[in-house]
Amino acid sequence: MSPSGPTKLALLLICLLAGGPAAAGPRHSPWPGGIAVIQIPADARPAVALDERPAVVLRGDDAWFAVIGIPLEQAAPGTMVATVQVPGQESRLVEIAVRPNEYAEQRLTVNRKYVDPNPQELERIFAERDIIDAALNNWRETPLDEVDLEAPVGGRRSSSFGLRRFFNDEPRSPHKGMDIAAVAGTPINAPKGGVATATGNYFFNGNTVIIDHGQGFISLYCHLSAIEVEEGATVAAGSVIGKVGATGRVTGAHLHFATYLNGTAVDPALLLAD
Repeated sequence: MSPSGPTKLALLLICLLAGGPAAAGPRHSPWPGGIAVIQIPADARPAVALDERPAVVLRGDDAWFAVIGIPLEQAAPGTMVATVQVPGQESRLVEIAVRPNEYAEQRLTVNRKYVDPNPQELERIFAERDIIDAALNNWRETPLDEVDLEAPVGGRRSSSFGLRRFFNDEPRSPHKGMDIAAVAGTPINAPKGGVATATGNYFFNGNTVIIDHGQGFISLYCHLSAIEVEEGATVAAGSVIGKVGATGRVTGAHLHFATYLNGTAVDPALLLAD
């Protein structure tokens, strides 16, 4: 029996990805914390969503490409189902096979308050979480030609994304960014243009800047010694947005650099152009 309907579309699109990069930008990286790239042959711009969260859609030479963040918490092996809506057609379901990916452990010793905050600190944490979550899940409709990023600061890049972390031997959520080693005070450059949707000093993140690049593509910069951009300001690629520091829950000066697609953290190494 030949496949038909949504299954047929899924097989067609996933097969088109098998040969390599679908377009300028990230390679299809189907594992937790990775990126799924779906090629969609259509004349008009399609709309694509995962769990009702809209995804980035880019225009290639001969087709459109959806760039979808795969949740770090996604059980693997397994499948995700994305919804593709081409104008004038019925919506289709596309199955994306998710491969397993093992992440190592990381054990750190920090100030006790970052492991067992008091009631006043918890109240602050919950209030800040609302602000941060709103910025990381924001959708701003704007054309994008790529999702490649330049490095925000020079320095050794750790492969710390996805690490299962223990603070003072107590388990906490996985690490959802890349740590870049740099001297305190080093300028941090915006790796792509956008809008600074949130800035502030937060309990865990310290001085923080969040940039909205459009279509749910967000980047986050934590532990800064200084913030050099105002909330709501339009940010040009390459402009200074802050300086490296050691604020918040840290063991030393560095930049915590994180990237988000459709509200989920993805490994920044998959998006860095160099």
